[in-house]
Amino acid sequence: MDPHIPPYAPASPGALASSAVEPLLTREFDADPAPVYERLREKYGPVAPVLLLGVPVWLVLGYDEVLSVLRNQRGLWSKRVADWRDHAQGRVPADWPLLPVYQSTGTPFQEGAAHAELREAWAAGLQPFQSRARPQARRLEDEIRGHADELLDLLAEGGPDGFADLSAQYARPLAVMACNRLIGFDATTDEAVVDIWRVVDAGPGADAALARLTGGIGRVVAARHRPGDDLPSGMLAARPELTAEQIATEMVNVISTLGDMGSSLICNTIVEVVAGDAGARVGLATGMVGETVNRAAMAKPPNTNMTFRFARADTALGGVAIAAGDPVMASVAAAHADPRFADALDPHSVNSSRAHLAWGAGPHRCPADELATRIVTIAVERLFERMAELELGLPVDQLPWRSSPLMRGLRSLPVRYRLHERPTAAAQAAPPQATESGEPDEDARGGRQSPIARLVRALLRQGS
Repeated sequence: MDPHIPPYAPASPGALASSAVEPLLTREFDADPAPVYERLREKYGPVAPVLLLGVPVWLVLGYDEVLSVLRNQRGLWSKRVADWRDHAQGRVPADWPLLPVYQSTGTPFQEGAAHAELREAWAAGLQPFQSRARPQARRLEDEIRGHADELLDLLAEGGPDGFADLSAQYARPLAVMACNRLIGFDATTDEAVVDIWRVVDAGPGADAALARLTGGIGRVVAARHRPGDDLPSGMLAARPELTAEQIATEMVNVISTLGDMGSSLICNTIVEVVAGDAGARVGLATGMVGETVNRAAMAKPPNTNMTFRFARADTALGGVAIAAGDPVMASVAAAHADPRFADALDPHSVNSSRAHLAWGAGPHRCPADELATRIVTIAVERLFERMAELELGLPVDQLPWRSSPLMRGLRSLPVRYRLHERPTAAAQAAPPQATESGEPDEDARGGRQSPIARLVRALLRQGS
C-alpha cells in the first residue's frame, strides 16, 4: 500500500459545500499566493476547503498529499468531468469560467483506454524531438538557439544597452516559434503565429484566436497527403484513426505547455537568477543551467495549481474525508513550500530540485516535459551568455503577475540590460530605414523582415 495514501474513510457529499466558505481568488492571492497557501495550511492542514469562482473544491497543499493524488496508484482520482458529482447533478453553472477547460476531450482529461491510446500517440510524435540522438531533436535545438540569437540581435539594433520587456521581446516569441515549428505551420504564416501568442496570453481575442488555430491546424492535417517532419504527423503515424479535429485539440496542449508554461518558466527563471534564491545563481555560475531551471520551477512553478481530479470513491486525504465525486485541486506551488519538504530548496543540494512537480507526476505527467525543459534551458543559457549586465526594471515585489487560479506568469518582465558585443555580419549591418509611420522598412536589408521580428513588433504594438 502506498504510504502516502491515508486509509479509507466515509464522507458526506455535503461536507465540502458546507466547509468551503473562503474564496481562493482574492486581491491578496493575485498579488502573492504564497501567504494565502500558508494561512490555509495553518488553519486546515494539508487539505483545505475553498471556493474557486464560487465552486467548492478541496485544495491540496501538502507535498506528500499532492504527490499521492498525482501518482494515483490506487486509481482513486479521475480527470473526467463525468466523474464530477456537482457537475453531473447540475450544480455547476453553465457559464462557470473554467468549465470549458474541463469539458475538453484532449489527453489531459481522459482516463483508461482512451487516455492510454492518446499517450501512445504523444510518445511516438514527441520521440524524434525529445531524443537527442535523433536529427530532428538536434535541428530543433539549433533552431531555438538561432531564434534566441535573432531576438537578442533585435534588442541590439538600438544599441548595446537599454530597456526591454523580456516577456514580449524574448520569452513569448521564442516559445511561440517552438510551437509553430512543432505544430507544422509555415513559419511565414504571421497570423497563425500571432494567434498562438493570443491564446498563450489568454487575453482579449483568445477565444476567437483559439477557434482559428483549431480550424487552421485541422485543415493543415487534413490537407497533408504525406507525413511531414512535425508532431501531428508523428502522432498520426502511430494512431492513424485519429481525426484532424482530434489532432487539433491535442495541439492546443502544445500551445499550453510550450507557449504558456514554457514562456512563463523562462521569465520566472530570469527573475529567480536576478533576484531570487542563491541556488539558482550558483547553478548558472557553474554551468548547470538545467539545475537553475529546476530551481526556478521549484520556487516559482508556472502552473501553480493543477486542473481538478475527482474522487471515484469515498476516501480520505491528509486527514480530511473526501466524498465520491468531490473535486480536488493539487497545488504545486503550495506543495513546494510545504515545511515538511523545505530541505528541497537547500542551495547546497545538487539533486533536490529534481523533486519538483511543475510538470506533474504519475499517468498524467506532461508528455513533453523533457522537450519543454530543454527549450527553456536553451533560452535561459543563451540569454545569460549574451548579457553583460541584467537587472530588473521594477522592484521584484512590483512585477506585474497575471491573475489566474492555475498559472503564475508575468504579464511583462521589464529589465535594464547591456549586451556583450557580438561582431557578426547581422549585428554590423546598417539599421533598417524607417517608413513615414516610424516602422522599419520591411524591404530593408534586401528582403522582408523575418517572421520572429514581425512577431515581436506585433506583440509590442498590442501591449502598448
